Amino acid sequence: MTEKRSRLFVYLHLLLPVSIALVSETSYASSEDTIKFRNIDSAVVTVTKSVTNRRLVPNTITVVPSVRLEATANSALLPVVSREVPGLFVTQKGVTGFGVSEGSAGIVNIRGVGQGNKVLLMLDGQPQWAGIFGHALPDLYVASDADRVEVLRGPGSLIYGSNAAGGIINVITHSQDSPGSDTRVRLMYGSYNTQKYLVSNGWSNGKFSSFVSVNHDRTDGHRENSAFRITNGFAKAAWKFSNKFRLVADLSLAKTKGQNPGRTDKPIYDNTIDILRGSASVALENSTGKLSGMIKAYYGFGDHLINDGYFAGGTPRNTLFSSFDHNMGVMLYESFSPFKGNRITVGADWKNWGGKASNVPVPESSAVAVQIVDKSVSELAAYAIVQQELFSILTLNGGLRYENNSVFGGELIPQAGATLRPLMGSTVKFILSKGFRSPNIREMYMFPPQNPGLKPERILNRELSFIQSIAEGRFSAELALFLITGDNLIQVAMVDGRPVNTNTGEFTNKGFEIEAKAGVLANLVLSSNYSYLKTDKPMLAAPEHMFNLNAVYAPGTFSFSAGIQYTGGLYVSLQPNPVAEENYMLVNASASWNHKFGAIATTLFIKGDNLAGENYTINYGFPMPGRLFSAGININF
Repeated sequence: MTEKRSRLFVYLHLLLPVSIALVSETSYASSEDTIKFRNIDSAVVTVTKSVTNRRLVPNTITVVPSVRLEATANSALLPVVSREVPGLFVTQKGVTGFGVSEGSAGIVNIRGVGQGNKVLLMLDGQPQWAGIFGHALPDLYVASDADRVEVLRGPGSLIYGSNAAGGIINVITHSQDSPGSDTRVRLMYGSYNTQKYLVSNGWSNGKFSSFVSVNHDRTDGHRENSAFRITNGFAKAAWKFSNKFRLVADLSLAKTKGQNPGRTDKPIYDNTIDILRGSASVALENSTGKLSGMIKAYYGFGDHLINDGYFAGGTPRNTLFSSFDHNMGVMLYESFSPFKGNRITVGADWKNWGGKASNVPVPESSAVAVQIVDKSVSELAAYAIVQQELFSILTLNGGLRYENNSVFGGELIPQAGATLRPLMGSTVKFILSKGFRSPNIREMYMFPPQNPGLKPERILNRELSFIQSIAEGRFSAELALFLITGDNLIQVAMVDGRPVNTNTGEFTNKGFEIEAKAGVLANLVLSSNYSYLKTDKPMLAAPEHMFNLNAVYAPGTFSFSAGIQYTGGLYVSLQPNPVAEENYMLVNASASWNHKFGAIATTLFIKGDNLAGENYTINYGFPMPGRLFSAGININF
């Protein structure tokens, strides 16, 4: 047993008797809110698009509510979600910010599947990815905007098509349901001159409601030339003009500036990004009891200006990478119940993505602009899902999607599953599902080793899961066993002496995931999750072991927190020299004080991350920071 793994058990014995936190960062919610359980029977929308009890769908899905997201006092959403969801791993490289281009982080893997945009990130069901690059946009997702996050662990291609082969992260944004106005302000300062600011307001009056937020994060970074700045703005408005129909529109914008210092063994200079990204959508929703549905149109864009920089001994570049990409579409679905226990959902999607990219001269340069790509791709799809409940204990679920891609032609995506509820509080699930991913524009047309002849990747998932809760949900546990195989995967191979993207890869991933929660006392809750992943070949960003142990103690106006997070068998480099594997454990703690001054609720908080000063790396050549401390104030009125 390695030294780091043996230390895991030491920390466990030290922590268990005095566990005083549910999340590994401070809470600025009230003590009563902080202690709340995640309802094991949560209603979800990601799997069938209509509101469905989580026990009735065969998929394994985790719901992370806002109280858990906000308890972190963190603006970035994905690192928080990764601690709450077994089997989900997010790459990181610094204090805050993921970045893009060379040296970027933010790769999301579920059960070892995710690289090459195989996990679909969505905002209220709207697909989010950069049109010509294909990758997700991790810096755009803000914890304060989310009412909850639904994570589908396994293929979601039946409903959402390409890019959902490994799973789905669907961010459900806030809606102001209660009449009146709610305003929140947060100020936070921490190590390396890290500053985080938030202002948000929810308002509702009669049939109209709105939610608006602005977040600004900045840090000098823990390494030279690693500064990062981002400002996120989000606005959402809803008008319920009848008991059956509601109109919803939203707009999000994010401005990012950052610098990449390069690997410690190969520093890079002037590698900067200047990015503006945005998205907007408008949706008409209907709900008439047995009938519910929506038609939604959306548009997303990105304007990138990147200096690829130069290495020691080189010279500054005379051109910059410039691109403008888009991702737009229309989604339509309707869900109805023709008879008792039955639910049918039918839908159709049209999507189009693409853009332009060029190398443009820097000011006062004699270089000539060179176009790299100008492409777009369209998809048109239709699908149907049937769910039937039998004898109040058995639910059958199946569906079929047909998707036609303007480049690759047609693809059928079937799915079948069942849930059995033999005893009170017990659920058994089985699912057989297919995932697929169309090659993105970058893989086909941009930069060596591009290959316009690529074909879609395919994944098959078999899964058996169990859910058990007792004492009205105060004690709950879940176990999921899975076997995933993939073929036709895109890998770089040498063809005629040069690297080319080819459909040659195969893999087999198998393992299990466990979640458990227990209400020990009225104001003390323990929770943990563990995932084991066995791959038939080494994979980047796919840890063999992930373990989280957390608890919360909220006796009154004070709340305290502590937790550990262990990651083992993580490959950070697969190159022959070196093949690098990491095992690390993080210890975090925090405290907060809540007080109410009339109608103003105030929370002061302080937190520490990586208190043991662990030295570790997630992206090869980018060591993570050591101990981090921060403090702040949150005001609600």
